[in-house]
Amino acid sequence: MRRRDFITLLGSAAAWPLAAGAQHAAMPVVAALHAVAADDKEAQPRAAAFEQRLGELGRIKGSNIRIEHRWVAGGPEAMQSAAKELVDLKPDVLVAHASTATNALRTATTSIPIVFVNITDPIGPGFVASLARPGGNVTGFTNFEPTMSGKWFGILKEISPDLLQACIVYNPKTAPFLRVFLPEFEKAAASLAIKLTPMPFLEPGEIEPAVEKLASGSKTGLLVLPDISTLVHRDTIIRAAAHYRLPADPYRFFVDNGGLVSYGVDNVDQYRRAASYVDLILKGAKPSELPVQQPVKFELVISLKTARALGITVPATLLATADEVIS
Repeated sequence: MRRRDFITLLGSAAAWPLAAGAQHAAMPVVAALHAVAADDKEAQPRAAAFEQRLGELGRIKGSNIRIEHRWVAGGPEAMQSAAKELVDLKPDVLVAHASTATNALRTATTSIPIVFVNITDPIGPGFVASLARPGGNVTGFTNFEPTMSGKWFGILKEISPDLLQACIVYNPKTAPFLRVFLPEFEKAAASLAIKLTPMPFLEPGEIEPAVEKLASGSKTGLLVLPDISTLVHRDTIIRAAAHYRLPADPYRFFVDNGGLVSYGVDNVDQYRRAASYVDLILKGAKPSELPVQQPVKFELVISLKTARALGITVPATLLATADEVIS
């Protein structure tokens, strides 16, 4: 029945607030803030997976749910501006990709529920009180579990048995979590007789000179931390690693762009899981009572094309355990 017919039937202006309330209930709003540009190769598949999962849960974009996306590859000011814009829409749920987006949204609102995706350490910056009981209006999905570091170093050592040093590539501004997980990293490296060397950078122009310096010593590999800076500057890191013939063990999107090997969280799956939390919140669940979820789906991807270019022979035993081999 059209709203005009509804008003005529009731014969009273009092039908207006009732109709408006019904319309809002039928069309909840979900707003997502992504810490990458819209044309980033990683952006659209994640957003598509998120919307697809919502559709599977009966929430069809444009039919019974409104979904707003904002893409920000700029600095804090641009992120804060986009966060304010989304909060002003008064959405029912906010979705945040990475720590920078989560921080901007949390600063903009303490009442609208926020579901984060791809955060390594939500406790350190105070996004949640604990993983089991987040408290406040924020919960979500982490992309790192400390024991993963042992797998990373093990893969590097298996690919390069004579490896003596592993350099951790990271931006201290966007990866403050390193200090939390460093003891676990050091323990895993020491068990394989690998020296752990930090390689921090603040600007992309610092990456290649740092890699060149480290590559002057033989038997070195790169370990790229999962944070927004390494995602945005992945092409620079990949070129530097390839130029100096260094094996690297970053995430899937590095291999898709020319890297050698990756072992990490299935990021598309993370967005699908986030959609399930959004659905629960729209049904009345409180973020404070939804535990922060750690990663459950991992994937090992190896590029034989890159291995050949680097003059590296990937062991058959490692290839046999890979989820995907790019030839």
